[in-house]
Order: sequence, then C-alpha cells, then structure tokens
Amino acid sequence: MEVLLQNFQYITWQSLVMWVIGGVLIYLAIAKEMEPTLLLPMGFGAILVNLPVAVEGTGVQHVLETLFSIGIEGAELFPLMLFIGIGAMIDFQPLLTNPKLMIFGAAAQFGIFFTLAAASLLGFELKDAASIAIIGAADGPTSIFVATELGSQYLGAIMVAAYSYMALVPLIQPPIIKLCTTKSERLIKMQYKGKPVPKLTKILFPIVVTIIVGLVAPDAVALIGFLMFGNLIRECGVMNSISETAQNTLANLITIFLGITIASQMKGSDFLRVDTLIIIGLGLVAFIFDTFGGIMVAKIMNLFSKEKINPMIGAAGISAFPMSARVVHKLGLEEDNSNFLLMHSIGVNVSGQIASVIAGGLILALVKSAIGG
Repeated sequence: MEVLLQNFQYITWQSLVMWVIGGVLIYLAIAKEMEPTLLLPMGFGAILVNLPVAVEGTGVQHVLETLFSIGIEGAELFPLMLFIGIGAMIDFQPLLTNPKLMIFGAAAQFGIFFTLAAASLLGFELKDAASIAIIGAADGPTSIFVATELGSQYLGAIMVAAYSYMALVPLIQPPIIKLCTTKSERLIKMQYKGKPVPKLTKILFPIVVTIIVGLVAPDAVALIGFLMFGNLIRECGVMNSISETAQNTLANLITIFLGITIASQMKGSDFLRVDTLIIIGLGLVAFIFDTFGGIMVAKIMNLFSKEKINPMIGAAGISAFPMSARVVHKLGLEEDNSNFLLMHSIGVNVSGQIASVIAGGLILALVKSAIGG
C-alpha cells in the first residue's frame, strides 16, 4: 500500500493524457485494424513510459533508451533494416510499365518544401525546419534518417508525427482527396495497359536507381541503397526464402521494435509541449500539401491530355506504401464499383517511395551546405 501511495504522487495530468493517447492508438490497432504492428506497440509503449516506475528510472527505461540509442539515434539501424523489408515488398512493374507515373511521385513532395519554408518562418532553426518538413512524406524511416543526420533536437516529436500520420493515412487522406476533386473526376476510369516487364529490367532497375541517386543525392544513398537491395533480393529469383523473410518476419519485427522505441519519446512532460504540438501540426500541413500537390499535377495534366487521368492517383505519391495506394483504390470503388485504380495508384505509390528518399537526400545536402555541415 505504501508503494502504491508513493507511486500515485508521480502521476501527473500529462501522464493521464498520454495514457488516453496510448489507449486510442491501441483501439485503432485492434478495433479498426489500422497498422496494428505499428500502432499497437506505440500505444502500449506510450502507456509504459508514462507509468511512475518508468519515471523513477528502472530497467524499463534503460531498455527503451538502449533500443533508441542503438536502433535510431546512433547507427540508425532500424530505419535501414526496415527499408530492406519494404524494398522486398515492392513490385516496380506498374511503374516500369508506365514510367510517367514518376511525375506524381515527384509532385507529391511539394508539401515538404512548402513546410520547410513555413517552419523556418515560424522561427525553427534550418536543421529542425528541414527535419520537420520530411514528416509530410509519411515515410518514417526517411524522417528518422534526416532528423538524426541533421541532429535535430525534436527527433522524438518528428518520429511520433511521421509514424502516426503514416499509420493514419486511411483516416486523413480521404477527406483531402474528396475536397480536391469533383465527383466527375473521381469517376474517371483508367485502363491498365500493363505489359510483362523482362526479368533483366527488373534486376537492373534497383541497381541503376541506386547508382543514379548516389550521384545526384549522395546523402540519400544509404536509404535508397537498402531499399533497392531489398528489391533486388525480391527480383533476382535465387533468394526467394530470404525475400519472404524480409517481407514478413524482418519487416514486422523491425516495425514492432520501431513502434515501442518511438513510444520511448512520448513521455508526457516532454511530449505535451507547445513546440511539440506545433511540430505535429506542421507535419500535418506537409502531409496535406503533399497530397494536394500530387492531385493538382494530375488535374493540370488532364488539361493537355486526351487520355484523362483520375486525379486521385496523384494522392498516392506520398511514401506511405501500400496504404495510400489502397486508399485511392477504395475511393475509386466507392464512386464506381467497376473502377479499379489499384495498379495505377501502386505505380504512383512506389514512385513516391523513391521520390521521398531523393527529396530527403537533397534537403540533407542543401541544409548541410547552408550550415557548413
């Protein structure tokens, strides 16, 4: 009883709020089945690190700090290993069949640069503004990599925002897409003219992309290299068991570790602050404008194209693979149950995965050059 009474004195209003937030994340993971491998450990971890026992600095805190130090802050091990799994999941055939889809992946990075300017105007240092802006790509590993490389003091808030928005794509994107498109635009049907892509092309693609990105944006070569290595494992045809392991066991295991490690940065006293809430808000702005940018470019192309493009596919240009592609496909079916946009949106989605890494590398290079790093 004495221990119980003693622990109660460590419970603050911030702890209670974080318990509620953790409960909401767990609810979304279980009841709504929204990215459970990510939201469940994040939600449970948010509760765990806000218990009095964690505040007092016992073994729980030590374990989480060790995971954070090794997996994220030090060697950036978790983001890079996760990219191997993501690369093994990606089928670039829809993009290779229709390379112009890369335009939408590039356009959907607009929000990153818009938010970089907005965060700078709000008084954030350039390195912090750049790290915050990358949240808009809805690409957790890239956000962690950029923020760590630049030494942002807001790494914890950036990680939480990036992975939260990535997991909440099915809730956030639909209203934005509907606001930016008309019903007639959402009803546009697109024929998929996919042709078989030669195996040699699929093998050469990750190698060539790695070389090009290494020359154009060398700061992004670690991320793109691990992503493309994972894809090469998938496409080479001689490592099928390893490819399946990377897609399932490796990706799921690293995601779980990432989720609970990210939660270690969700202590109420540090998390519920004005600057943290501003960062989360700016991340949402970046996310919205990334979605907006992809849609608007599709609408502009329709002004000059005979074969109309359903502008919703532009929204899949963010890096949240494959959630964003599924959202676009689902919205197309809601308007017309014979309108299948999955292959088009997947093509845009994987191009966004590449584009977000390149954007991260370019921002790293620009910021390091500006601050003399």
